[in-house]
Amino acid sequence: MSSASSDPQVVVEVLSEALPYIQQFSGKTVVVKYGGNAMTESTLIDSFARDIVLMKEVGINPVVVHGGGPQIGDLLKKLNIESRFVNGMRVTDSQTMDVVEMVLGGLVNKSIVNLINQSGGKAIGLTGKDGAQIRARQLKVEHQSPEMTAPEIIDIGHVGEVESISTELIEMLAARDFIPVIAPIGVDAKGHSYNINADLVAGKIAEALNAEKLMLLTNVAGLMNAEGEVLTGLTTFQVDALIADGTIYGGMLPKIRCALDAVKGGVNSAHIIDGRVPHAVLLEIFTNAGVGTQIMDAY
Repeated sequence: MSSASSDPQVVVEVLSEALPYIQQFSGKTVVVKYGGNAMTESTLIDSFARDIVLMKEVGINPVVVHGGGPQIGDLLKKLNIESRFVNGMRVTDSQTMDVVEMVLGGLVNKSIVNLINQSGGKAIGLTGKDGAQIRARQLKVEHQSPEMTAPEIIDIGHVGEVESISTELIEMLAARDFIPVIAPIGVDAKGHSYNINADLVAGKIAEALNAEKLMLLTNVAGLMNAEGEVLTGLTTFQVDALIADGTIYGGMLPKIRCALDAVKGGVNSAHIIDGRVPHAVLLEIFTNAGVGTQIMDAY
C-alpha cells in the first residue's frame, strides 16, 4: 500500500466524499453484471467481492448476475465438444446446454458465492430456474443476405431471451440480508433450459426490481466518442443519437441497448464501467469521478 493511500487525511477525505452517496443509495437496489477481466484476474476478483460486501454493509441491496462464456468454452474444449457461433452467440444443443448449466449454475456461480462469503457477506447462488424466476423463450435468429427475398430463421438451440422475471425470491433473500448471485439460465413453460446473455438478464432483473442502478462491468474504459474520449454522462436521447450516427457500433451495441432499455424501463441509471480497475463498483457509486459511462433518462 502506498503512503498516500494510507495517509489518514486521504482516508478521511474519501469517506467524506462517499457519505452523501451512502445516504442517497441506502435501502436501494443495485444490479451488477459481473464478467470480463474482473472475473478472471485474482486481484480484481477479490476487490469485486469486497465491493459487494461493503455495499450490503452500508445498506445497499446488491444483486449480482454473472456470465461465464470463457469458462464454458474451456470445458467444452476439454470434453472435445466443438463450439460454433452464429452472430456471436454460441450454438447450444442439448449436450452443450448440460455443460452450460454445469459451468454457470455450478462452478462459476458457487465460486462467486464463496468469494463473497469469504469477504464477510452472505451470498446465495441461484439460476433463473430456481423459483422459475427467469421465464425464457427460445431466441429466434434471423439471417438475410442481399440475394435473399426473405430472412432465414436459424435454430441455435437452447439460447434464449427473457420472457418475464419473477422478483419474489430475490426480494425475500435481500430482505433477510442475503446477496443473490444469479446465473443467466432461464426456463420455459415446458421446463426446457435456456442460456441467456448475462447483460440482458441483468437489465431485465433491474427493470423488474425497479432498481436504482444497473452496472455492467466491461473490459473497456466506458463508452467513447469518435475521438476516443470516454463519455462520462449521457441521456437516453444522446445515446439514441450516438447509435443513429454510428458512433456506437459492433460489440458495444448490444450492451448499450441493454443499458438503454433498462433506463427507459424505469431503472434510475445504468453504468458501463471498467471492470479492469480495482474496486470499480465502489469508485463508480461512491466517488464524484467514477470509472465509466452513466446513462440516465432525460427529464
